[in-house]
Amino acid sequence: MAIFKSLVNKEALHIVRDTRTMVITLLMPVVLLLLFGFAISTEVNDVRVVAIVDRHTDMTREITERLRVNDYITFQGLAAPGEVDSLLRCGITDAVLFLRSDNGKISSQVVVDAANPINAQAATGYLQSIVEGNPAHSPALTYTLYNPQMKSAYNFVPGILGMIFILICAIMTSVSIVREKETGTMDLLLVSPIKPTTIILGKLVPYFLLSCIMLAAMLVMSYTVLGLPVSASVISVVALSLVYIVLSLSIGLLVSTLVDTQLTALIVSAVMFMLPVIMLSGMIFPIDNMPAVLQGLSNIIPARWYIEAMRKLMIQQLDFSHIATEAAVLASMTAIFLLLAVRKFTLSSR
Repeated sequence: MAIFKSLVNKEALHIVRDTRTMVITLLMPVVLLLLFGFAISTEVNDVRVVAIVDRHTDMTREITERLRVNDYITFQGLAAPGEVDSLLRCGITDAVLFLRSDNGKISSQVVVDAANPINAQAATGYLQSIVEGNPAHSPALTYTLYNPQMKSAYNFVPGILGMIFILICAIMTSVSIVREKETGTMDLLLVSPIKPTTIILGKLVPYFLLSCIMLAAMLVMSYTVLGLPVSASVISVVALSLVYIVLSLSIGLLVSTLVDTQLTALIVSAVMFMLPVIMLSGMIFPIDNMPAVLQGLSNIIPARWYIEAMRKLMIQQLDFSHIATEAAVLASMTAIFLLLAVRKFTLSSR
């Protein structure tokens, strides 16, 4: 136990003395969380619209008034039919609404700039809802569950947690152990009477504690700055995150046994984990919309299961019984990667 404590203290001193790594490790998650929570948004809030009216009636005036007061639309006024092409081609407006009066009825046509399909779909939906709305009838009641304000942060926070831990934890662990190889201190440890398993645990514990600090800071920011509802099962959120942290550290340890330089460890950790996490974890793109081959491939991405479980816990406010499958998969992956990393490290030390 005394040897183990000495190894933990040694690695903790390395972390504390490396100021740049400490700053990057603790600052990067905060920056990414704020970036995804505030700067990156899938909401379309400023659709520029002009209207073309062949004959003004009470109904056309009512529709144009709705355009003016809509929070998601910037109404730029009326235009002539000949100006449509230049307005759209030059990027002056995003959509044009044609209104025609015929025997007391209104017919409409929407022309949008589809260079950005997301904006085009949103603009079409906004304009159709405005034109088709009829004050003579009671409006349909709509209930938006789990995220009534439709905030993008609700979707991105679980995803950014999954990406940060798999990247930061894996990179920290892999670079730390490879650095020992480059400086030759790993050879001194291996020829000492210390067991390889003790060496591994002694190196992992400080990074696990640092990751716990990251987790606490990010959860506090999520519940306060970004306004996520406090989960009814915060303990489940923390417990699942701790399992995921151990999994990420185990992956970093496995990478460190396969490479010999810090640069290679950084490249492998960044390339192998960043793109799959972003593309195949459901962080940004829905997995159900992917081809069957990619959906099957996403099953081996640990972040996919963590993000899916965290959305259920943090957004839908479900209890642990609803994430039993995701938790079992993550626990199994943790055991597999940890055993592989320990076995490979033990074999390489002989």
